[in-house]
Amino acid sequence: MKAARLYEYDPKMNVQLRIEEVKAPTITAPDEVIVRVGAAGLCRTDLHIIEGVWKPTMDPEGTLLPYIMGHENAGWVEEVGSGVRSVKRGDAVICHPFRSCGICLNCRHGEDMYCDNGQFPGLGMNGGFAEYFITSERSLIKLNANITPIEVAPLADAGITAYRAAKRAAKLLRPGSYCVLLGIGGLGHIALQSLHAISGCRIIAVDREPAARVLAKDLGADFILDGGPNVVEEVSQITGGGAHVVIDFVGELGVENICWKMVRKGGQLFVVGYGGNINVPTAHLVIEEINIGGSLVGNFTELVELMELNADGKVKMHYTEYNLASINTALDDFKNRRFTGRGVIVP
Repeated sequence: MKAARLYEYDPKMNVQLRIEEVKAPTITAPDEVIVRVGAAGLCRTDLHIIEGVWKPTMDPEGTLLPYIMGHENAGWVEEVGSGVRSVKRGDAVICHPFRSCGICLNCRHGEDMYCDNGQFPGLGMNGGFAEYFITSERSLIKLNANITPIEVAPLADAGITAYRAAKRAAKLLRPGSYCVLLGIGGLGHIALQSLHAISGCRIIAVDREPAARVLAKDLGADFILDGGPNVVEEVSQITGGGAHVVIDFVGELGVENICWKMVRKGGQLFVVGYGGNINVPTAHLVIEEINIGGSLVGNFTELVELMELNADGKVKMHYTEYNLASINTALDDFKNRRFTGRGVIVP
């Protein structure tokens, strides 16, 4: 099969993935499923993988490369293991990004992403920037008849990450309260739509890119800011002292040390993007009683919920399509923010 493989890490991201013929995956366990990839989303995590940020976690011994990235996958079932009962060859599916065991205590609690024995295709093992990839039956959700893989593939990671953060925020947001979304890219535009669907809050969208601000307007953000030097004061003026919830989808480039200044007393900051370091005076944490927490990729149930919102037309993915042979162009466009929404690779 054809696949795009990473051969080296580079902090400057000046490497090219190699398009090669490699051996297709084979079934080795009764619960495994081979998926013919219909579409695979590009994620900022892919850029961080290339940078080497994930090397200590997923490749501590330095033996992983070359390997196939791609953890936002949807397609059609190609082959199933002997124990698989819920899907069959030809079924269109979206794949939860994490292969969880289903039997550890975290899985029993429904938090697949905390699985003690999980595997992550695309991070630490071969993923979906290829014609085929292997996962487990437990990770698959069948698509509705009118949904195609290219429309939803990035929802497998970007979508549920954004939806999980929005769902947590919605529990804190009464009608008329304010939520700031920093970064209206692949995750931010999903969070914006999700908040509209599940919350009555007022949404302030912040992004430095004009195209992203246009997208935020099209999706119904109540206020749209350009992220200039006065953005903290602008948020304070709109909200009357700060937002009840701020969700940071950037997490680097200086945004990580602006976001917490937008939170009102007793408010909440959810950090979703990463790469930087947050520096908050402890006195500010105590006096303002703000809460700061991370938000991880969503669990299987949250992906099911998001797919229902998608099927009802309440949450749609905005994407730019690239073929597998153009994956390096796609990565360069992503790195330089030449598209809004998500980039999607189609083998």
